[in-house]
Amino acid sequence: MARDLFHNIVRSALEKDGWLITDDPLSLRVGGVDIQIDLGLEKLLAAQKDTRKIAVEIKNFVTASKISEFHTALGQFINYRIALRLEELERVLYLAVPSAVYNDFFNLPFTKTVVSENNLKIIIYDVDKEEIVEWLN
Repeated sequence: MARDLFHNIVRSALEKDGWLITDDPLSLRVGGVDIQIDLGLEKLLAAQKDTRKIAVEIKNFVTASKISEFHTALGQFINYRIALRLEELERVLYLAVPSAVYNDFFNLPFTKTVVSENNLKIIIYDVDKEEIVEWLN
């Protein structure tokens, strides 16, 4: 239930931010493995007359063990980034994280180090307002 709720919140927030949902989920077959990333999106960048494409893996971190969820999210992120590099090079992968979790757990020294060393791109979203708070590249 929570997964669907957070999925719809992030989807709504991205649409409010001007993104077009192209895939829900984004399905890829890579090297004999089927992969499903939560969302595939694109946005027309008028100034460059170009389309920016992203993929977003949504995480809610609602279980008692934030570190276990983080391990899972990191593993998925690394695998999905490799899959996109092999199949959809133009698409950039982001991990969507609730602002409360980002402000708490993601600001811990260990978590910050892991995020930095693995070059995670993060979208911080506000659960209540259904809005994107910040994009971290």
